[in-house]
Amino acid sequence: MKIDYAKTNDVIGEITMVVEESDYADKVKKQLKEIGKKHAEPGFRPGHVPAGLIAKKYGKAVKYDEINKLVGEAIFDYIKENGINVLGNPIPDKANAINEDASEFTLKFKVGVATEFEVKIDKDLHIPYYNIQVTDEMVARQDEALRRRFGKQEPGDEVDATALVKGVITELNEDGTVKVEGVVVENGIVAPQYFKSEDQRALFVGKHVGDSVVFNPAATCESNPTELASMLNLPKEEAEKHQGDFRFDIKEIIVLKPAELNEEFFKEAFGETVKDEEGYRETVKKMIQDSLTGDQNYRFTIDAEKAIRKEVGEIQLPDEVLKEFLISQNEALNEENIDKEYDQIRSQLVWDLEKDKMINALDIKVEDADLQNTARLMARNQFAQYGMTNVPEDAVEHYAGEILKDEKARNTIYRQTSDMKLFNAIRAAVSLDEKEVSVDEFNELFRAEAEAENA
Repeated sequence: MKIDYAKTNDVIGEITMVVEESDYADKVKKQLKEIGKKHAEPGFRPGHVPAGLIAKKYGKAVKYDEINKLVGEAIFDYIKENGINVLGNPIPDKANAINEDASEFTLKFKVGVATEFEVKIDKDLHIPYYNIQVTDEMVARQDEALRRRFGKQEPGDEVDATALVKGVITELNEDGTVKVEGVVVENGIVAPQYFKSEDQRALFVGKHVGDSVVFNPAATCESNPTELASMLNLPKEEAEKHQGDFRFDIKEIIVLKPAELNEEFFKEAFGETVKDEEGYRETVKKMIQDSLTGDQNYRFTIDAEKAIRKEVGEIQLPDEVLKEFLISQNEALNEENIDKEYDQIRSQLVWDLEKDKMINALDIKVEDADLQNTARLMARNQFAQYGMTNVPEDAVEHYAGEILKDEKARNTIYRQTSDMKLFNAIRAAVSLDEKEVSVDEFNELFRAEAEAENA
């Protein structure tokens, strides 16, 4: 087989392939032999069909398939062996044809190739890095949240924003009188903090044991049949019929008493590492700072991408070839909409090419240990979402292992880990222009960008 490659311009090339009979003849003969072993024909058992009959009936189809397979393998082997940086897949020339009666074929393929460019990552490149200030107010809010999380429920005198209220729920007529044979829930319980209506919530706040509240259960949950059925202790189809007012006679109030600042609380929240109030507040401050680090690093990825793209400048791509390729791979794309969709695709493709350059230049490799570290971090974050901050390491390890068993999750973790290592390397290699900002100033960076994009 003869294969030649010639560049049409900086980003488009053409591969010409001449397929001769000697390239495919043995493969066709072998495949026809296999067919003869398995297929029966009228008057012949499998394995006893004359070779001539098999060749006459299946020869052209087998020849076509084997040549297609041979060409596909050969072209990708050639690209790999010759280090041609192809974007997308080779596009067959419209004049390509395999004449089943011919023995030699000349096939041409158009290929888009990545243009050469350089990405310099060194101290000459300046990128902003925003450090979010941890204020006393932020520490106080986190302290309140932690003390509530580890607090205890106990009887209270007054309904506050987080109280559970127990009592008798009685259905009323429109004039406020008790409805004869109406719904009565002797052991009713509501949690006003979860009401979807602020007006309904306000009816309970400040009330005491012995007080009565006229409220509308349907209004508390926007008539959600499941929630209404649970509150009124009725089947869903029955509960939906009760959209009017009810009276709640308060028999008991359960309030959440925040945990006190003592050794028991410190140990429960942070383990043995925190011994006193000073250490507790420092730990809370560090916890907040650590939680903000992810946001700071995410902002850095945005600013780093901007700076690097600006430094590299415009990159030439084989746009027309890529459009053809994308249309061939995606049923939702066609000649009418490809130009509109391509701009966004092109931007991401350019950035992927630039990242590949940097990964090679900075010698970044993703090992199994790196994937495990990312999976552990993901596991800890998921536990933290449920308020579980002191999960044993063996539980974290087990959950991380389960995550990595899923192929889709593993691929996602690989991409995240690669990006994480890349931006860590960029951060170490460039000059950081560090800036102290408040949370509001930090959030304004994103708001300003969003407004600019929508303008």
